[in-house]
Amino acid sequence: MSAVITPDVRPLGWRTPLVIILCGCGVAVLAFGPRSSLGFFLTPMSQANGWGRDVFGFALAIQNLLWGIGQPFAGAVADRFGIVRVMSLGAILYAAGLALMAYSTTPAALDITAGVMIGFGLSGCSFNIVISAFGKLLPPEWRSFSFGAGTAAGSFGQFLFSPLAVALNQSFGWQTTLMMFGGAMLLVIPLSLALATRRNEAAPHAATADAAGTVPGQSLRAAFAEALGHRSYVLLVLGFFTCGFQLAFITTHMPAYLVDRGLSATVGGWTLAVIGLFNIAGSFASGWLASRYPKRHLLAANYFARAIAIAVFISVPATPAGTLVFGAVLGLLWLSTVPPTSGLVLLMFGTRWFATLFGFAFFSHQLGGFLGVLIGGLAFESTGSYDLVWWLAVLFGVLSGLINLPIVEKPVERPALAGA
Repeated sequence: MSAVITPDVRPLGWRTPLVIILCGCGVAVLAFGPRSSLGFFLTPMSQANGWGRDVFGFALAIQNLLWGIGQPFAGAVADRFGIVRVMSLGAILYAAGLALMAYSTTPAALDITAGVMIGFGLSGCSFNIVISAFGKLLPPEWRSFSFGAGTAAGSFGQFLFSPLAVALNQSFGWQTTLMMFGGAMLLVIPLSLALATRRNEAAPHAATADAAGTVPGQSLRAAFAEALGHRSYVLLVLGFFTCGFQLAFITTHMPAYLVDRGLSATVGGWTLAVIGLFNIAGSFASGWLASRYPKRHLLAANYFARAIAIAVFISVPATPAGTLVFGAVLGLLWLSTVPPTSGLVLLMFGTRWFATLFGFAFFSHQLGGFLGVLIGGLAFESTGSYDLVWWLAVLFGVLSGLINLPIVEKPVERPALAGA
């Protein structure tokens, strides 16, 4: 094995594990922050252009879907040609989408900017690519921590940008705020240099880190066939659908939902900020727990707990204090599915096509996000209420908890590799 494995990066003294993690976390903050605050532009953009909520919801549904569709392709390009190219192009698309979104005066223009451009931009520079870089570049003892840190950084982006979006909207207007967020996204390009990987080669630690082994010369088609024929991977992908459905619906529609229930937009901003803040702790805890306890149990517990939290929240009167408590509880569970999910993909298949296979799992997540945002807007326009979608989120949480329990946590069997 050691004879066919070459270093993934050229040795650079400044790219220590800590530097790689800090720069990757910086990318995650910038990529996740503006995207998680887009719900605060729903009301002002809709009022300015005379749209219903379904128009904005459809554009963000496209964004979630294309983010998911683009993720496996972005992962494959990153696996084949290196991460810097993918991240830089993604950041440019994302920044342009935010800036042009400020001048979108028709539903079609909004679909292209907020939907297509930001969606594909996210697929190239979001925390999914960051996590794949961590899996390839870092030694085994840093990986679980780095997965939690990268996920927590995305949450910090939500904590930072949600109240920032409210404050900037009030001070400068929503168009200027979008332009500012677009400019901030360009900082991803210099940060991505610390995450550079070499082309089409195995990771430097693959010989010792991956119990599944790195298959020399395994093609993308063979990797996909292997993954889609693996029952535990399929269950993992199906369960991840619910995470996207719940997160995208809540991020997009909760600010308006709270206003409908008599609370202020400020409460909505701080609720999403609290979700982001508590998810920092939840993500670090998830990364720590995923290295010590069965990952399938952590995932099942997360989905069951989300279902209970949502059911309680929508069944009691809406108050500022109660909403913030709900935000704190949900924050602990928000992205804490990512470390065990990515850890299972890495355990099953190794590092060679990690970005691609985790990207495909994330497609399921974003397909759920697409439906959560879309159904949310359509349900409100049809019934004047979000109740149907909230209860769907509860149902999906229970089903995903059950789906994750049968997952087998071990490397995929490769008889040919074992024989060799």
